[in-house]
Amino acid sequence: VLPKEKITVRAKLHQDKNSKGVLHCAIIAPPDLSRRRRRSSESEEPKMRAVVQRVVSASVEVEGRTVSAIGPGLLVLVGLHESDVDSDADYICRKVLNMRLFPNEETGKTWDHSVVQKNYEVLLVSQFTLYGILKGNKPDFHVAMPPEKAKPFYASLVEKFQKAYKQDAVKDGVFGAKMKVNLVNDGPVTMHLDSAQPSK
Repeated sequence: VLPKEKITVRAKLHQDKNSKGVLHCAIIAPPDLSRRRRRSSESEEPKMRAVVQRVVSASVEVEGRTVSAIGPGLLVLVGLHESDVDSDADYICRKVLNMRLFPNEETGKTWDHSVVQKNYEVLLVSQFTLYGILKGNKPDFHVAMPPEKAKPFYASLVEKFQKAYKQDAVKDGVFGAKMKVNLVNDGPVTMHLDSAQPSK
Protein backbone atom coordinates (compact mmCIF):
# COMPACT_ATOMS: atom_id res chain seq x y z
CA VAL A 1 0.00 0.00 0.00
CA LEU A 2 1.40 3.36 -1.02
CA PRO A 3 1.50 6.19 1.53
CA LYS A 4 -1.30 8.65 0.99
CA GLU A 5 1.02 11.53 0.17
CA LYS A 6 2.80 9.53 -2.54
CA ILE A 7 -0.26 8.52 -4.52
CA THR A 8 -0.97 10.34 -7.75
CA VAL A 9 -4.51 10.19 -9.10
CA ARG A 10 -5.24 10.98 -12.70
CA ALA A 11 -8.85 11.34 -13.78
CA LYS A 12 -10.46 11.89 -17.15
CA LEU A 13 -14.13 12.38 -18.00
CA HIS A 14 -15.35 10.57 -21.11
CA GLN A 15 -18.72 11.32 -22.65
CA ASP A 16 -20.63 10.17 -25.69
CA LYS A 17 -24.13 10.73 -27.04
CA ASN A 18 -25.71 7.66 -25.41
CA SER A 19 -24.16 7.71 -21.95
CA LYS A 20 -23.64 9.91 -19.00
CA GLY A 21 -20.20 11.05 -18.11
CA VAL A 22 -18.00 8.24 -16.85
CA LEU A 23 -15.06 9.07 -14.64
CA HIS A 24 -11.99 6.89 -15.13
CA CYS A 25 -9.29 7.02 -12.46
CA ALA A 26 -5.80 5.57 -12.40
CA ILE A 27 -3.46 5.39 -9.43
CA ILE A 28 0.14 5.85 -10.50
CA ALA A 29 3.07 5.11 -8.22
CA PRO A 30 5.82 7.74 -8.30
CA PRO A 31 9.35 6.80 -9.42
CA ASP A 32 11.84 5.71 -6.79
CA LEU A 33 13.47 9.09 -6.30
CA SER A 34 15.42 7.98 -3.24
CA ARG A 35 17.43 5.51 -5.30
CA ARG A 36 18.05 8.13 -7.97
CA ARG A 37 19.19 10.65 -5.39
CA ARG A 38 21.44 8.04 -3.77
CA ARG A 39 23.13 7.20 -7.06
CA SER A 40 23.55 10.89 -7.82
CA SER A 41 25.12 11.70 -4.46
CA GLU A 42 27.49 8.75 -4.74
CA SER A 43 28.70 9.78 -8.20
CA GLU A 44 29.07 13.42 -7.16
CA GLU A 45 30.77 12.80 -3.82
CA PRO A 46 33.48 15.44 -3.50
CA LYS A 47 37.04 14.17 -3.29
CA MET A 48 40.53 15.59 -3.75
CA ARG A 49 40.67 18.71 -5.88
CA ALA A 50 43.55 20.27 -7.74
CA VAL A 51 43.76 23.54 -9.65
CA VAL A 52 46.63 23.23 -12.12
CA GLN A 53 48.17 26.32 -13.69
CA ARG A 54 50.81 26.38 -16.40
CA VAL A 55 53.36 28.95 -15.32
CA VAL A 56 56.47 30.73 -16.51
CA SER A 57 57.49 30.98 -12.87
CA ALA A 58 55.97 30.65 -9.40
CA SER A 59 57.09 31.06 -5.81
CA VAL A 60 55.85 30.90 -2.22
CA GLU A 61 56.71 33.42 0.49
CA VAL A 62 56.25 32.92 4.23
CA GLU A 63 56.88 35.85 6.58
CA GLY A 64 58.71 37.75 3.85
CA ARG A 65 61.01 34.86 2.96
CA THR A 66 60.85 32.84 -0.26
CA VAL A 67 60.56 29.19 0.76
CA SER A 68 60.02 27.63 -2.69
CA ALA A 69 60.38 28.77 -6.28
CA ILE A 70 60.19 27.20 -9.73
CA GLY A 71 60.78 28.26 -13.30
CA PRO A 72 58.59 26.97 -16.15
CA GLY A 73 56.21 24.24 -15.06
CA LEU A 74 53.03 23.74 -13.07
CA LEU A 75 51.66 25.40 -9.97
CA VAL A 76 49.20 23.00 -8.32
CA LEU A 77 46.78 24.13 -5.61
CA VAL A 78 45.57 21.06 -3.73
CA GLY A 79 42.36 20.80 -1.70
CA LEU A 80 41.95 17.75 0.54
CA HIS A 81 38.45 16.46 1.32
CA GLU A 82 37.76 14.75 4.65
CA SER A 83 37.07 11.44 2.85
CA ASP A 84 40.24 11.35 0.72
CA VAL A 85 42.29 8.15 0.63
CA ASP A 86 45.51 7.05 -1.06
CA SER A 87 43.79 6.23 -4.35
CA ASP A 88 42.71 9.88 -4.65
CA ALA A 89 46.29 11.02 -4.19
CA ASP A 90 47.50 8.46 -6.73
CA TYR A 91 45.00 9.74 -9.29
CA ILE A 92 45.88 13.42 -8.83
CA CYS A 93 49.60 12.66 -8.99
CA ARG A 94 49.28 10.61 -12.16
CA LYS A 95 47.05 13.10 -13.95
CA VAL A 96 49.10 16.18 -13.08
CA LEU A 97 52.36 14.64 -14.23
CA ASN A 98 50.84 13.37 -17.47
CA MET A 99 48.59 16.29 -18.47
CA ARG A 100 49.67 17.49 -21.90
CA LEU A 101 49.59 21.22 -21.25
CA PHE A 102 52.77 22.19 -23.05
CA PRO A 103 53.51 22.70 -26.75
CA ASN A 104 55.78 20.59 -28.90
CA GLU A 105 58.03 23.03 -30.71
CA GLU A 106 59.16 20.40 -33.21
CA THR A 107 55.69 19.40 -34.43
CA GLY A 108 53.90 22.66 -33.72
CA LYS A 109 51.23 20.88 -31.65
CA THR A 110 49.92 23.10 -28.87
CA TRP A 111 48.84 20.41 -26.36
CA ASP A 112 51.43 17.68 -26.76
CA HIS A 113 53.93 17.51 -23.89
CA SER A 114 53.62 16.92 -20.15
CA VAL A 115 55.64 18.65 -17.47
CA VAL A 116 57.75 15.49 -17.24
CA GLN A 117 58.46 15.42 -20.98
CA LYS A 118 59.52 19.07 -20.85
CA ASN A 119 61.71 18.41 -17.81
CA TYR A 120 59.98 21.30 -16.04
CA GLU A 121 59.15 21.75 -12.35
CA VAL A 122 56.08 21.35 -10.14
CA LEU A 123 55.13 23.54 -7.18
CA LEU A 124 52.49 22.06 -4.85
CA VAL A 125 50.54 24.28 -2.47
CA SER A 126 48.00 22.98 0.04
CA GLN A 127 44.80 25.06 -0.11
CA PHE A 128 41.90 23.96 2.08
CA THR A 129 39.78 26.88 0.81
CA LEU A 130 39.10 24.86 -2.36
CA TYR A 131 36.47 23.19 -0.19
CA GLY A 132 34.96 26.41 1.09
CA ILE A 133 31.15 26.58 1.13
CA LEU A 134 29.36 29.89 1.49
CA LYS A 135 26.75 30.05 4.23
CA GLY A 136 25.19 33.38 3.43
CA ASN A 137 28.29 35.46 2.81
CA LYS A 138 30.58 33.63 5.23
CA PRO A 139 32.81 30.76 4.03
CA ASP A 140 32.64 27.44 5.84
CA PHE A 141 35.30 24.73 5.51
CA HIS A 142 33.83 21.82 7.46
CA VAL A 143 34.17 19.33 4.56
CA ALA A 144 37.89 19.97 4.20
CA MET A 145 40.18 17.39 5.80
CA PRO A 146 40.99 18.36 9.42
CA PRO A 147 44.52 19.81 9.82
CA GLU A 148 45.79 17.02 12.10
CA LYS A 149 44.93 14.46 9.41
CA ALA A 150 45.64 16.65 6.39
CA LYS A 151 49.24 17.49 7.30
CA PRO A 152 50.65 13.92 7.06
CA PHE A 153 48.33 13.13 4.13
CA TYR A 154 49.59 16.16 2.20
CA ALA A 155 53.20 15.24 3.02
CA SER A 156 52.61 11.77 1.56
CA LEU A 157 51.14 13.39 -1.58
CA VAL A 158 54.27 15.50 -2.05
CA GLU A 159 56.37 12.36 -1.62
CA LYS A 160 54.29 10.56 -4.27
CA PHE A 161 55.03 13.35 -6.74
CA GLN A 162 58.74 13.28 -5.95
CA LYS A 163 58.97 9.52 -6.36
CA ALA A 164 56.91 9.49 -9.55
CA TYR A 165 58.95 12.30 -11.12
CA LYS A 166 62.15 13.45 -9.41
CA GLN A 167 62.68 14.91 -5.99
CA ASP A 168 64.47 18.12 -6.93
CA ALA A 169 61.82 19.02 -9.52
CA VAL A 170 58.89 18.93 -7.07
CA LYS A 171 58.65 21.77 -4.56
CA ASP A 172 55.94 22.67 -2.05
CA GLY A 173 54.87 25.46 0.26
CA VAL A 174 54.59 25.33 4.06
CA PHE A 175 51.53 23.44 5.25
CA GLY A 176 49.27 25.50 7.48
CA ALA A 177 51.29 28.70 7.08
CA LYS A 178 50.00 32.01 5.81
CA MET A 179 51.60 32.10 2.38
CA LYS A 180 51.94 34.57 -0.45
CA VAL A 181 51.86 32.69 -3.74
CA ASN A 182 53.32 34.53 -6.70
CA LEU A 183 52.95 33.25 -10.24
CA VAL A 184 53.14 34.22 -13.88
CA ASN A 185 50.42 32.18 -15.59
CA ASP A 186 51.44 31.15 -19.10
CA GLY A 187 48.56 31.35 -21.56
CA PRO A 188 46.65 31.69 -19.30
CA VAL A 189 46.20 27.94 -18.87
CA THR A 190 44.30 26.68 -15.82
CA MET A 191 42.79 23.20 -15.38
CA HIS A 192 40.62 21.72 -12.64
CA LEU A 193 40.95 18.11 -11.49
CA ASP A 194 38.61 16.20 -9.20
CA SER A 195 39.25 12.60 -8.15
CA ALA A 196 35.52 12.00 -7.59
CA GLN A 197 35.01 11.42 -11.31
CA PRO A 198 38.33 9.96 -12.47
CA SER A 199 39.16 9.44 -16.10
CA LYS A 200 41.81 7.10 -17.43
